[in-house]
Amino acid sequence: MITYNQIYDVIVVGAGHAGCEAALAAARMGCRTMLLTINLDAIALMSCNPSIGGLAKGHLVKEIDALGGEMAKNIDATGIQFRILNTKKGPAVRASRAQADKQLYRLRMKRVLEQQKNLDLKQGEVTALYLESCELRGVELQSGIRYLSKTVVVTTGTFMRGLIHIGLNNYPGGRAGDQPSVGLSDQLRALGFNVGRLKTGTPARLDARSIDFSKLETQFGDDPPQPFSFSTDRISMPQIPCHIAYTNHRSHDIIRSGLDRSPLYSGIIEGIGPRYCPSIEDKVVRFPEKERHQTFIEPEGLDTIEVYPSGMSTSLPIDIQIAFYRSIVGLEQVEIMRPAYAIEYDYVDPIQLHTSLETKAIGNLYHAGQINGTSGYEEAAGQGLIAGINAALRVKGRDPLVLERSQAYIGVMIDDLVTLGTKEPYRMFTSRAEYRLLLREDNADLRLRDIGYQLGLVSEQGYAIFAEKRRMITADLNRIAVTRLTHSDNELEVLSRRGLEDIQKGTTLEHLLKRADISYADLADLDHVSRETLPLIREQVEIQTKYKGYIDRQMEQVEQARKLESTRIPASLDYASVKSLTTEVREKLAKNRPDTLGQASRIPGVTPAAISILSIALKSSFWKENAA
Repeated sequence: MITYNQIYDVIVVGAGHAGCEAALAAARMGCRTMLLTINLDAIALMSCNPSIGGLAKGHLVKEIDALGGEMAKNIDATGIQFRILNTKKGPAVRASRAQADKQLYRLRMKRVLEQQKNLDLKQGEVTALYLESCELRGVELQSGIRYLSKTVVVTTGTFMRGLIHIGLNNYPGGRAGDQPSVGLSDQLRALGFNVGRLKTGTPARLDARSIDFSKLETQFGDDPPQPFSFSTDRISMPQIPCHIAYTNHRSHDIIRSGLDRSPLYSGIIEGIGPRYCPSIEDKVVRFPEKERHQTFIEPEGLDTIEVYPSGMSTSLPIDIQIAFYRSIVGLEQVEIMRPAYAIEYDYVDPIQLHTSLETKAIGNLYHAGQINGTSGYEEAAGQGLIAGINAALRVKGRDPLVLERSQAYIGVMIDDLVTLGTKEPYRMFTSRAEYRLLLREDNADLRLRDIGYQLGLVSEQGYAIFAEKRRMITADLNRIAVTRLTHSDNELEVLSRRGLEDIQKGTTLEHLLKRADISYADLADLDHVSRETLPLIREQVEIQTKYKGYIDRQMEQVEQARKLESTRIPASLDYASVKSLTTEVREKLAKNRPDTLGQASRIPGVTPAAISILSIALKSSFWKENAA
């Protein structure tokens, strides 16, 4: 084994969406960083759906951007259809989604990484961590070279012992066309980590020339398209439509006829798949009453004929795939360019992580992405960003960044993972956040931009633009709170036209805006200053005014919970010595090793009474230590 003559601050293993964010964050924070990947031509490759965002996932992307990450900028530069989802619902559940040009997305991210100061990119397969006296010192490659580092971030995606299934045939692979990673998960298991097995899948890729789009519903994006990044002024990429198709009774009969050769139903696949993104055969079996299932036929790029039928992932044999795809109206002559497949891979139970994403068993080792049992590019990128930040902070001798559940969806996700663990691929939903009215897409910068700037991930120029936006929002909120109706001729005419003659003279614009039937656009009719207010300022002022009562109530709940969240539990605490706890609770706490009382309170089976006992025990321990 040859040892390379450079000691890195941070080594990132894997260049998927988690690895890219981790490497960029560490390098931008001034750490000498290396990104290692099996294939440099597959950096940030969209192995499944060529899109970014969606329900709750869009929130994650906005938060990544607010903290100084790259994902939002990358999709803004390469997106070919943008849509805001749930526009008829409240602001807490509105979400952005964009279809990407798959190859442009990959190439731009690779270019950003290549041009990043302090960052080296190298191709190679990591087969083992390098430890000296149980302390992490770097990584070892299949090629016989050892790289030394102060910290390591592992973001292996679906590559650890990856196994691809098409019907009853299977073969090793990290994804179609790429070799798996062999050895690393075996070593992690030998080091005492609880390593499990998960499964995910992807649809076939279809030849657009063989599809009759005249028989399908056309779905256009928003006009104008709204960017993801708070730094993007406008979208310059050409925008193209997607199309909607449906399965039918014949499709379902064909799928059922192949279940005896499905690795999912014949017991060949051992890994647990994503409950909220099931394969088409799983949908047909689990929901026999449904007459049809919808699919969006989505282009993979501007300069390719390949299209992606979302929601149609499968591991059925290729002959069944051909038959059921061709049973769909509009796809009667469709040609499959790349078959659908399922993939099994190893993951490490995230209950073995601190909230910083550092492993409890080995210091200076961080896990992010699908190795932690998550699914989705956005979930991976959010973890990668935090892992990269915390690896850099460790090198600098600073405390880790831990986002609270009340601060960010990223904080909710990481807390869920490290507190509860997961037995199936974890996907982000707005329903997972108890403070979701505080954690909206539109205010991600107001929540997190200061943190990104303090870490050095947000530029001076970017921060100055944000600071001016925040100042303007505060100024306008203060203005409408004191500006009152005078019942001028113009005001009376506008109020009469809107059927609001009952509005009294002296009513503030703030009070008016709180009404469900009044929008900021109505204020613009009444008030010349409101007429000049920028759209992004209008949006924030309207949301913060209309939902002020609800927001204030959630803030009170946050303050009540903060004491638990901030009370740290020493890693050395012997739960067996806390005799007032039940045996079951002691066992759960000893297994999970929560970092804080708040985290302990969310472990299933740990009661409020147990938290009170633990709190008293911690105070007793504190006084004993200080007396000594």
